[in-house]
Amino acid sequence: MSLTGTYIPSTSEWARTQAENYEASGGTEANLLRGVPIIVLTTVGAASGGLRKTALMRVEYEGRYAVVASKGGAPDEPKWGENMRRHPHVELQDGAVKRDYTARELSGPERDQWWRRATAVWPDYDAYQAKTDRLIAIFVLEPFDG
Repeated sequence: MSLTGTYIPSTSEWARTQAENYEASGGTEANLLRGVPIIVLTTVGAASGGLRKTALMRVEYEGRYAVVASKGGAPDEPKWGENMRRHPHVELQDGAVKRDYTARELSGPERDQWWRRATAVWPDYDAYQAKTDRLIAIFVLEPFDG
């Protein structure tokens, strides 16, 4: 069951361009960020109800994905974090494959385990956490079952 709604492009030109080029090419273009593979996450806006697309680091394990709401260690988290808390049904594109997932925020040992997986892919996450007083949220995306 694909997400429906009006696409609202990011106000950040580089983020919008990367997500749109990735999607349009089936993941064959704009698929790296500083040499690291990415995915494109589509969420439903918590306030707008529109579809928001975000390019994020690819952290995958056994068919599940983690997305890290780091925003580079800023004091506030990216808007897509709250989007997923309100609307956990999301869409993720990994290369040419686009599927529906259910997002779930992590805590405790499960969060710690996914944090290690995430920092193995993108070590800068540790520096981002050191820059902020907030605990950076991590969400696991599990295949949507209905």
